[in-house]
Amino acid sequence: MEELKLANHNTTLVDSVEESLIRFFKEQGLRPGSSIPNEAELAASLGVGRPVLREALSRFKMTGMIVSRTKKGMVLGEPSLLGGMKRCINPLLMNESTLRDILEFRVALEIGISDNIFRNLTDADVAELKEIVEMSQVIGNNKYAPVSEHRFHTKLYEITGNKIITEFQNIIWISSGRSTATFWNRSKRSWSGPVRW
Repeated sequence: MEELKLANHNTTLVDSVEESLIRFFKEQGLRPGSSIPNEAELAASLGVGRPVLREALSRFKMTGMIVSRTKKGMVLGEPSLLGGMKRCINPLLMNESTLRDILEFRVALEIGISDNIFRNLTDADVAELKEIVEMSQVIGNNKYAPVSEHRFHTKLYEITGNKIITEFQNIIWISSGRSTATFWNRSKRSWSGPVRW
């Protein structure tokens, strides 16, 4: 294997190894499923110790960019674009400004996909959305239950047919079961439920 040059930036050695590996994958035209050299070859080519290389490789494994296969070694995988986001979304670790920014991003996303939603919308979709809204209203105050709010937005995203948008909704719902309505409450904003069509 040829010698790989480390990126010469003001970053850590692990960051430089990671950047060099990404460049190598691109230059070699590697695609998901392509085998990559073993640790010993990569470490020697980069001129770094195996612990540094393993740290860089573990970052890739965490995102799904590298997968270890029995008897096949390491191969490139197709990383989840939102996998890192899924790991760090925790409202207890975020300030109100960050939570507000996440929801404003979601609102902007929904505005951007509205044309796609209307293009794909069926009568059955409209009926399901109406049912979600009717079932979710709390008598007298026009507020929506968090579970229904999640169902409504998940349905909108499903209508687009875009898996990444649907994955985004599931991430901001948060694995602990908190809905985006929780975000709004934390940021002292009023949230009156899903957009009505």
